[in-house]
Amino acid sequence: MARGQRDQQQDPSDWVTRTADLALRHAEAVNGGTLPDVVTCASGISPSGPIHLGNLREFLTVHFVAEEIRRRGINVRHLHSWDDYDRFRKVPAGVDPSWSEHIGKPLSAVPDPTGEFPNWAERFKAPLRAALADLGCDMVEVDQTEMYAAGTYREQVLTAIAKRGEIETVMARFRTKKAAEPVEGEEESTAEEESGHGADEDLARFPYKPYCRGCGRDTVTLTSYDDATTDLAYTCDVCGDSYVTNVATQNEGKLVWKVDWPMRWTFEGVHFEPGGVDHATPGSSYTVGKEIVGPIFGGTAPSFVGYSFVGVAGMPKMSSSKGGVPTAAEALRILEAPILRWLYVRRQPKQAFNVDFGQEVLRLYDEWDALTKKAAIPEKRDAAVLAWERASSTSTAGALPTPAVVVPFRMLSSVADVTAGSREITARTVGASESDLEPRLTKAATWITAYVDPEDRTVVRESAAADRLAALSEDEALWLRQLLDRLPHSFDDNEALTTLIYGVPKLARGLALEDPPTDEVKADQKAFFKLLYELLVAAERGPRLPTLFVALGPEKVRALLTPAG
Repeated sequence: MARGQRDQQQDPSDWVTRTADLALRHAEAVNGGTLPDVVTCASGISPSGPIHLGNLREFLTVHFVAEEIRRRGINVRHLHSWDDYDRFRKVPAGVDPSWSEHIGKPLSAVPDPTGEFPNWAERFKAPLRAALADLGCDMVEVDQTEMYAAGTYREQVLTAIAKRGEIETVMARFRTKKAAEPVEGEEESTAEEESGHGADEDLARFPYKPYCRGCGRDTVTLTSYDDATTDLAYTCDVCGDSYVTNVATQNEGKLVWKVDWPMRWTFEGVHFEPGGVDHATPGSSYTVGKEIVGPIFGGTAPSFVGYSFVGVAGMPKMSSSKGGVPTAAEALRILEAPILRWLYVRRQPKQAFNVDFGQEVLRLYDEWDALTKKAAIPEKRDAAVLAWERASSTSTAGALPTPAVVVPFRMLSSVADVTAGSREITARTVGASESDLEPRLTKAATWITAYVDPEDRTVVRESAAADRLAALSEDEALWLRQLLDRLPHSFDDNEALTTLIYGVPKLARGLALEDPPTDEVKADQKAFFKLLYELLVAAERGPRLPTLFVALGPEKVRALLTPAG
């Protein structure tokens, strides 16, 4: 077993453990049998639009593996590439259609429609950076526009061009007659690249593409290349201008994606890098890159794991170029950072899942709280607890924020529902300070007010339902008398209040509050609860009645349940 592998075989393991094992074995193998000074785990994304919850899997997969390697005392870095030198492919919904004039330009050269950020790419990097900071993800960022503009890859570019025949031999083995739909995160192939139509066959398959010096687009047709001088001539299909760029001295373009990726594996010394499952299908980026990286650049493909899509309940597969998709920043409005991390680490990368912004949030918080209690018991440490540990803290940020006083999310949201999202009243109702309830308090209030359908919200009656109180049946009138006669002046004792609410139908049938309910009592309870909801919130159901009572307070409850006269 390689140095740095798991020492304690009794420790639970998960996909992170196994992936880290593979990454370290690979790092040793390519480094002559010993671990390199730094193990590099890489991620990359094209900031073409909102970086959604599907994209987040790219970051978190690398983050968790790097954290596991670091936990073993091994020097590791999470290297992230912003592929902002990729082309702007389409104008997303909600953006002025005139932005179509920028299609074909690098993302870093497209203006931000709001003018708030330096360019299109920076507009979408900023919120993701902030969310990753909240999630405790620490990474070294590489800006591909800067790398290409500085000529950092010039030697590698010239190598790829010189070996373009070998590259084409590999490409031809995988090429299909009809171009596949571009994978999210890949550049869109041009017609010349896929079809072979161009000035000549050699230039049609050229591994390097310049951006037009005149209009800045990549909509160019190559017309000649001189191997001796490295002069590359082209004509722009949009503006019509013709130029010559010298590849050895000018930095005006980039390698096509399927050559660019394996080039960077070698240049950056990448030992592990994941990708969407699309990337590992025959003819896609990883499979082609594996064939190119050795013969062309003298490198080795990194250890790889494919991950599946992450969706949102009720929504189709997400695409950042279409806009209107939930981001990490939006998810963090309602989910504590450890819980959002937990959604990703508890599942195998190849397992697709949805993030549900609806009622599933309640069950999710309940599951997390139950797991937190289990994690406090050393004897119960298993793979599920290991996932909790990975989600709860990081090596750089330490323990991520959680409330000092843990109140069930469903209770906080129920109280916030009744109090129109008031954090102050909600905190007072559950008997804790606002600071002790954060960050969950704000997230519960946000969820109930911004994510729950208004039709599902609770609306407390402003005054008693006089007509309904005047039409009470004999049983209903008895139930209310029993309740009001025993209703305490303070609702501080939630257990006693719950016992009373559930026990009123028992009293009406001559039983004690503590007696187990009979079938008749259970039927009465159902009818009694329906009556209370009708009188308090004009609905057949709502928040748990003890919670609703506490939120309203004794005075309001009495006012709404007391018949006139």
